[in-house]
This record gives sequence, structure tokens and C-alpha cells, in this order.
Amino acid sequence: MDFAKVKCWLLDMDGTIYLGGKPIDGAIEAVGRMRSRAKVVFLTNNTSIARSDYADKLNFMGFGATEDDIYTAGNATIDWLKKNGITDKIFLLGTDKLKAEFERAGFGLTDSDPQMVVIGFDTSLRYERLSLCCKHIREGVRFIATHPDFNCPVRDGYIPDVGSFLALVKASTGREPELICGKPNAPIAEGVAERAGCRPDEIAMVGDRLMTDMRFAVNNGFKSVLVLSGEATAADAAASGLNIDCIVPSIAGIL
Repeated sequence: MDFAKVKCWLLDMDGTIYLGGKPIDGAIEAVGRMRSRAKVVFLTNNTSIARSDYADKLNFMGFGATEDDIYTAGNATIDWLKKNGITDKIFLLGTDKLKAEFERAGFGLTDSDPQMVVIGFDTSLRYERLSLCCKHIREGVRFIATHPDFNCPVRDGYIPDVGSFLALVKASTGREPELICGKPNAPIAEGVAERAGCRPDEIAMVGDRLMTDMRFAVNNGFKSVLVLSGEATAADAAASGLNIDCIVPSIAGIL
């Protein structure tokens, strides 16, 4: 793979540039090399916290990042809704931080008579909110989701993520979302490419997960770089059937 042609690097975070809150050996230097040649965007499906939280975390570890360096599935959802002229009367299932992102982007949120339901990663989920969400969907309101992950990795294992919420919603209402914006789907790819001002073949996705990071790259015409510092192994990659452009032990081996 010719790294010289890359104009934008999309970097997954946990398992790719850090593990357990500590930078992977050589990751800070690798990100510095990327920045000297191209744009770097830290990409995540997690919509439970704000971009500023990620920037603070990255800065604490020594990567040096601003909010503008972060792009989440929540941002992709916001961009898709704006592109489609849906900015008012949104019922949002999400944390206060995700709601603040929507309000800062000019969206009008409501609990009654919405024109669109958006299901995000609500780690403060209350049964009353979930019931109201299902009620709107059952009554025919359009709905989308921020990302498809069934579980979110945490220090001691996993916790239910948006994909699990969607399974519950389908069991209760019989309906599935018309769109899921996060990796590996097109809306987040289109959103980040537009913000970076790059063609798909000028973008490289670096990540440790096959079914999100690598499938995301392959599905959307990006260069795919699998790091073996997180979830996936070389054997997993060989068995996946994905045409991955480059496999390296860790991000430290890039450039």
C-alpha cells in the first residue's frame, strides 16, 4: 500500500492508538508522522460522550487533539439529518451530552409528536424513555440509529450498546430503523469525507476490528489498515474474507 497517497487518516481509538487508557508503544510518534503529511481524524461509533471528552482523553495521553479532530457516529447522524432537511421535532434517545451536541447544531428536540426518532447510545437509559421511544415508533414515526454495535467494551467486559436497543425495539414494535449512520455504513463515511475534503481513495482507515473498522473501509472505498494490537488477529483477518490492504502489528509500524 502506498501511504504517500493518503491525504486523510481515520483512526479508531481503543485498541488502535491506546489500550486501557495508555498509549500503545509508538502510537504518539506514529500519529505525529501522519499529521506531518495529512489530516488525522479520530473516529468512533460511541455516541454516549462528547467530542470534548475524547479530546481531553487524547490530550491527557499526549496525542494532542481538539474537538475538530474527532468525528463520531453522532456527528454523522447530525450531518445526515441536516442534509435531508430534518432539524426539528426530533425525539432523541441519548445521553445529555449527545442531546447537547444536537442542540448546539441547531436541532429542535421534543418528546411529543416527533417527525423523527433517533436512537443513540443512552447509558442513562430510563424505562419511561424507552417505552415512549417504542410508542412513537409503533405509531409509525420514522426512526434512525447512530450506530449498530451490540456491545460497547469497558474495562471489565462489555455493556449493551445501540444494536441491543434496536433488537429490543424490533421485538416490541416489529420495526427496524430506516438507516444506521455509524461504521461500517455510508453516512459516517460520507460525512467524514466531506469534512476532510478528500476522495475515498485518498482516505485510509486504521482500526483493530474487522466487522466495523475494516468492513467500513472496504464498503466505502477507503484504504484499509488492520492493526493487530486490539481485537482482531491475523487468523481472524484471513478467515474474514475481507480484502484488507495492509496488516501491521500496531500503528507504530505505519510510515
